[in-house]
Amino acid sequence: MNIITRNVNLSVSISLTVLRVVGFWAPDDLGPDQKILYHCLTACSFMYLLGIYLIIQVVDLFQIWGDLPLMTGTAFLLFTNLAQVTKILNILCRRNRIQAIIEDADEVLKRVSKGEAKKIVKSCNKETSLLQLMYFISTVVTTLGWASSAEKGKLPLRAWYPYNTSKSPAYELTYVHQVSALFIAAYLNVGKDTLVASLIAQCRCRLRLLALSFKTLCEGLQVGEKGLLTPDQELVASKRLRLLVIEHQAVLSEAVQLQNCFSEPTFAQFTVSLIIICVTAFQLVSQTGNMVRLLSMGTYLLNMMFQVFIYCYQGNQLSEESSEIAGAAYQCPWYTRSPKFRKALLTVMVRSRRVAKLTAGGFTTLSLASFMAIIKASYSLFTLLQQVEDKK
Repeated sequence: MNIITRNVNLSVSISLTVLRVVGFWAPDDLGPDQKILYHCLTACSFMYLLGIYLIIQVVDLFQIWGDLPLMTGTAFLLFTNLAQVTKILNILCRRNRIQAIIEDADEVLKRVSKGEAKKIVKSCNKETSLLQLMYFISTVVTTLGWASSAEKGKLPLRAWYPYNTSKSPAYELTYVHQVSALFIAAYLNVGKDTLVASLIAQCRCRLRLLALSFKTLCEGLQVGEKGLLTPDQELVASKRLRLLVIEHQAVLSEAVQLQNCFSEPTFAQFTVSLIIICVTAFQLVSQTGNMVRLLSMGTYLLNMMFQVFIYCYQGNQLSEESSEIAGAAYQCPWYTRSPKFRKALLTVMVRSRRVAKLTAGGFTTLSLASFMAIIKASYSLFTLLQQVEDKK
């Protein structure tokens, strides 16, 4: 069984490897008995990382209902876990469709051999790796802050347990479970989010490669005496254009598949992130004595904002680069082609004016404008909570 997943994009490779190790991305070469064992690993991982947390936090939320500061202290991580459950179930249910998207993009990008095209692929790899590293570092700081901010005899995170957690060894065992589950679940969340962002980035990369191919459509073809291509050269150019049209349709189809696979979980993430950013900001202004806790909540707030940002940024850039195909096609020397070829090229240009867009559940487009709207809505909700608390 191969633990490490190979991919031309480092971020995708790391994300899939993390999912595989934890139990949410089964290898293809497992036998019947091995599949049963792996499914057991999936169930155990889910309960250890998220299932137990969801139960104890929901019970705790009902017990402290009405106390706004305590409720927000429980709710911010509860909603984070609910969003993560949605994304995990989506990956498990749509595993084959996601695998097809990954393999298709990997196959296309691995075939790239020319100098400038290889630079585009490397640029994509560098960008996604940098985003993943930044996300990972902020997560490390947050989780370390939570783990080390617990006061003596208290747990790092609020939760209800059916036993006395203040006595030994129950306290030590519960502390270990909270910290270990928190660390693994946090890094798993980084892997899932950066996987989606990287797949969108690879779709963008294919659009950039397509734009480059349109610009160099006439490369190696010499213009005849009348300023037009010869019939043989015209045939070569037409074949190239046909291949580019097929590739363009393949990229647009990949964008549709990304929409079908990740639209609903992204909407759930955006909805939950709006609430999390709000309650985290409320918790942040409520922290007074514990400086480590204050700093960790601050990095968690930035972490949640960055999580939304990578989705919106990649979706925004996908639309931008999709619209640039028309300009790239216009840059080729179309004036040396026959009227028939020009008409075909014009059809491509008109089609590319309808840009590829990804939405969150069909409600909002992944764009920088949507990111700003979520931040503004979170601030409005935070202001409302502050007013409710001040009236008490």
